[in-house]
Amino acid sequence: MNLTTLQFVLNGEETAIVVDTSDMLVDVLRERMLLTGTKKGCGKGECGACTVIMNGAAVNSCMIPALKAMGSVVETIEGIGTLEKLHPLQESFMDEGAIQCGFCTPGMIMSAKALLDSQPHPDGKQIREAIAGNICRCTGYVKIKKAILSASEKLKG
Repeated sequence: MNLTTLQFVLNGEETAIVVDTSDMLVDVLRERMLLTGTKKGCGKGECGACTVIMNGAAVNSCMIPALKAMGSVVETIEGIGTLEKLHPLQESFMDEGAIQCGFCTPGMIMSAKALLDSQPHPDGKQIREAIAGNICRCTGYVKIKKAILSASEKLKG
């Protein structure tokens, strides 16, 4: 093992954790930080279940060596809302029926959040492009797109 200390901002808090230099970000988040909202799906960057926001961009955390997060700002699904006050995306996904099995939902929401953070009022094409790296086998994407548009409207006010 080759251990080093990873320092970064995680969900708004300065964080330092000892990691192996071969660790992937998804594994550090899930197994070491116990942030299990970030799902581990394909492990190849193809399904989007592990999507987090790093320095403002949606990334597949299964493809990011943990040390690439050194000095970065990382947001996970656990950092965007609380049980008392859900993020508008979380509310909209529930309201629009965009959640079925729920496995893809955290990654889908994080991709959508990265989009809305950079483009508060996206059109359908921008939404399709933003979630293109996220696979959902349950919903057919129509309700997901509707939920993202609904959250965009909620964020206006």
